[in-house]
Amino acid sequence: MKITSFYPVIMTGDVVGTAAFYMRHFAFQPVFTADWYVHLQSTVDPAVNLAVLDFSHETVPAPARAGASGLILNFEVEDPDALYAEVQAAGLPVLTPLRDEPFGQRHFITQDPNGVLIDVIKPIPPSPEFAQLYTEA
Repeated sequence: MKITSFYPVIMTGDVVGTAAFYMRHFAFQPVFTADWYVHLQSTVDPAVNLAVLDFSHETVPAPARAGASGLILNFEVEDPDALYAEVQAAGLPVLTPLRDEPFGQRHFITQDPNGVLIDVIKPIPPSPEFAQLYTEA
């Protein structure tokens, strides 16, 4: 099987508000907009996509019609420090403050209006203990 594309779809009761959140704070733009679905694409890299779907839409199987939960979106960025300052200035929740992790990340965690966690990451050299766990690839 050859996967030709991959992107997360956030199920929500507030499609417009959720799409606006990602456009305002994470540089996405809409490339398809309906009242029940918005497909977003990064203004920096068109290969980075995210969609927002009304969880009550008929295409969602009835037993799964609920908002997003148990989800973390990882956004790997060049400058997490700058984005951290922007997130703080915008008054977004900071669930994990900006810090370096021994497993090889400088990151912080915020949250979207649906409770979806957003982990903003920049890879950094891991500690020797964690470096041995990585493959050469």
